[in-house]
Amino acid sequence: MNETEAMMKHIQQALENEPRINPHRYPVKVSVVQDSVVMEGEVADIAAKKLALEAASAIVGTRGVVDRLRVVSSERRGDGAIRNSFANFLLNTNELRNCTIRAMSSSKLETLREAPPEGGGLIDFEVKDGIITLDGTVISLSHKRIAEVLAWWTPGCCNVVNSLDVAPSEEDTDYEVIDAVRLVLEMDPFVQPEQIDVKCSNYVVTLQGYVRTADERRRAELDAWYVFAVTRVVNNLELLS
Repeated sequence: MNETEAMMKHIQQALENEPRINPHRYPVKVSVVQDSVVMEGEVADIAAKKLALEAASAIVGTRGVVDRLRVVSSERRGDGAIRNSFANFLLNTNELRNCTIRAMSSSKLETLREAPPEGGGLIDFEVKDGIITLDGTVISLSHKRIAEVLAWWTPGCCNVVNSLDVAPSEEDTDYEVIDAVRLVLEMDPFVQPEQIDVKCSNYVVTLQGYVRTADERRRAELDAWYVFAVTRVVNNLELLS
């Protein structure tokens, strides 16, 4: 067994050892192309996707990971329907009201909203084969994170490529992540965040407190996973008796 084969075997073993990934139900193809590990396939949710990428990155010998994993969508939709839903999210989210929004359609950028010059930046997006790609420049890390979460919330979306720049640049901290997760929980109409406490250490988010239902518990956890740069979520939320 050569070095590449040994590395791929270790990665597959790491995927087997993570119960959230479930590679028997959702097989992940692992290959090596030009010294980078390429991961392809469908996974159950954003948690499985991030954990799979983390597992591969942690294996000795891995020099880079190419992410081609797609999250299984509960609703199969065409790119046009995904584009329209995501555009509505962007246009109707209060935190992004000062952003110019442009959508790629038929190889042309269509301006959906023009913000004033002193506004909150520019968000360009394209939907291709269920993947939402974000480009442009926004004024804060929170804006970058909110845009990505809205993309993940869009029915039919299977992956998000977030290439938004932040200008002026900001230092990312645990407090920035906490603020973003709290904001996302407040934005989610199916979550009541009043009794949820959010902590973060080195991009690992811990949720504590109480929720009404098991579905709300799961939604709150996924909301935290959707936040850009979060690598793990510890869900200690309890159900109200």
